[in-house]
Amino acid sequence: MTDTPPSAFLEQLTAALPAAALRDIAPHYLEEPRGRWQGHACAVVAPDTAEQAAVAVRLAADAGVPVIPYGGGTGLVGGQVADCGAAPLLISLERMTRLRSIHPDENVMVVEAGAILSDVHDAAQAAGRLFPLSIAAKGSARIGGLLATNAGGVNVLRYGNARDLCLGLEAVMPDGNIWHGLKRLRKDNTGYDLRGLLIGSEGTLGLITAAVLKLAPRPAGEGTALMVVDGPAAALKLLALARDHMGEGVSAFELMHRQSLDFLAETMPQVRQPFAARPEWFVLIDVGLARGLDPAEALETLFADALEAELVSDGLIAQSEAQRAEFWSVRESVPEANRLIGSVSSHDVSLPLGAVAGFIEKGGEVIAALGDFRINCFGHLGDGNLHYNVFPAPGRSRADHAGQREAIKRAVHDLVHEMRGSVSAEHGIGRLKVDDLERYADPAKLVAMRAIKAALDPRGIMNPGAVLRI
Repeated sequence: MTDTPPSAFLEQLTAALPAAALRDIAPHYLEEPRGRWQGHACAVVAPDTAEQAAVAVRLAADAGVPVIPYGGGTGLVGGQVADCGAAPLLISLERMTRLRSIHPDENVMVVEAGAILSDVHDAAQAAGRLFPLSIAAKGSARIGGLLATNAGGVNVLRYGNARDLCLGLEAVMPDGNIWHGLKRLRKDNTGYDLRGLLIGSEGTLGLITAAVLKLAPRPAGEGTALMVVDGPAAALKLLALARDHMGEGVSAFELMHRQSLDFLAETMPQVRQPFAARPEWFVLIDVGLARGLDPAEALETLFADALEAELVSDGLIAQSEAQRAEFWSVRESVPEANRLIGSVSSHDVSLPLGAVAGFIEKGGEVIAALGDFRINCFGHLGDGNLHYNVFPAPGRSRADHAGQREAIKRAVHDLVHEMRGSVSAEHGIGRLKVDDLERYADPAKLVAMRAIKAALDPRGIMNPGAVLRI
């Protein structure tokens, strides 16, 4: 891979692509949300077609220039920026936003990888269908990046991760060839699952340019409730009871701690607090039921049974769409409140459901042994995914604890590994967690991953330094 400015490569790129595909290297292409890296690039291109993207990748491969795919720039582990090594070619998907086709009777949509998630939601809704993947950054995250990181979000409990919501892909491979895999098939046992391999590979094995997405029927009735629980163990029992009552009708089950409400009150007072007195632990339950079933009635019955079983002590059931939106605003505003407070160390982890309560208890002890910190633990309890974030005590800033960040992360991740969890539940590895992958992954898995990378990308041009160490 070249370490010198690739002037000949830039000339070839300029000659081969239309002027509309060439972009200035604007600052936003080189930043990431948490501000931990400042990237660099030798050029930025925004192809309009897969063929244009293939030309750019092929020229980069011939010149040995690194390639970084760029979606919405919302990734939290640094997969979209490179701050060292040879200046890469950044390929932005911002112009590839077309809805190529939609097939409501098949529950299928074909979209280009630059489509913004909220626009995909709108297109599905217009066709009377639902695309259930939903995250806080839905207004800026793009489908290609969501697939490249196998994004999760709030509806994984019912509908699965991004990988579960994709039937086929179109992608530019590291040699510049296009894989035409946009099949609308539910069953296709024709060899290795290249679709599954590219999803979650974070741009290290190819550039996703389009996808066949799975849609779902829109629930006839939807309802949302907030219920106060004694703690995570009670919340898990409530989850089991909710699924006994409503089966797959439970779409989301989010665990939240009082610290989230405290942070919202401190940084975002415009977000309406749901409880007069902030509870220690509570859950947000979202349900979507078939025609003939009343979501509010189902949630009331659940609350009554949970109260009798001493799993809940208080609750609120949304009486309108506006109130449902208010309840969800509390949950969706927490990441921004966290950002405004400034965490010392943030962790995206998953645990077996039976280990969640024990992890939260032991985690508090581990962090207390390291100093005076606040913990905001919240997340997608239904699938075992917790966002376990450590903050400075009031009156102090994360800069005061910069020297402790690695120790805190190691302590939390060691505990997660000890309890047979994962140190990356839905955000990916990127550049942030390369060391963690090497420390905690099964050695046989790492050998296989490196072999796959070497086979598909022998020149190592695709997002080098992300996922696997160079």
